[in-house]
Amino acid sequence: MTIKRYLVISDLQIPYHHETAVKNVIKLAKRERFDSVLCVGDEIDFQTISRWAEKTPLAYQQTLDDDRSATQEILWALTEHSREAHIIRSNHTDRLYNTLLKVPGLISLPELQYAKFMDFESMGITFHKTFYEFEKGWILAHGDEGNMNPNAGQTALNLAKKAGKSVVCGHTHRLGMSAYSEGLYGAYRPLYGVETGNLMNRAKASYTKGLANWQMGIVIMDWDGKNMNVQMIPINKDGSFTALGKSYGA
Repeated sequence: MTIKRYLVISDLQIPYHHETAVKNVIKLAKRERFDSVLCVGDEIDFQTISRWAEKTPLAYQQTLDDDRSATQEILWALTEHSREAHIIRSNHTDRLYNTLLKVPGLISLPELQYAKFMDFESMGITFHKTFYEFEKGWILAHGDEGNMNPNAGQTALNLAKKAGKSVVCGHTHRLGMSAYSEGLYGAYRPLYGVETGNLMNRAKASYTKGLANWQMGIVIMDWDGKNMNVQMIPINKDGSFTALGKSYGA
């Protein structure tokens, strides 16, 4: 039986990422050489072009190119040893398009389309503008497509109930899995909602004012052709974690 192994990368929001945690995840990716790497979105924050930056000094900071370069370098390091890599659209990466809406004449420029802007093609990364079914009955989403729930796994599960397929998502920055089954007697169908945590440094996220129901983490999944095994990997405050029997950064 052939097992396909996935690494799911949670919200990075570069430059607000946890540098040590990211370095350790890169070590994991290099060591394990996953068949596929999935990114749930929000890989870059785009803080200088957000609506929150308007009419503030942040809007005038000339850091966009540096942030893009850092994101490209990190994504390449996370995905270069895998056979394939996929990224889903997200609310933070939508900020580029939302900014272009203020000057509609620029929207048609191909180099300003997000996937082109990030040059994903040269890195072998496939960008998806909507839900991506990566295995039968399992879809990748960002997590902002429905209402947010404060309990880890519930936002994803609510999306799963609507989609009729199990959902892996980010956006909530929470790490957890929830399940729901429907049917009668032996004829039933389980649905799973998986939320992948985040890879952010909370100290950099000043907008939380120090309080946030977030958990750092990543997810590893094994697909045997019919069933999915999901492993939640919590990441400690110092960026260390244990995955697949090996410690990273401890």
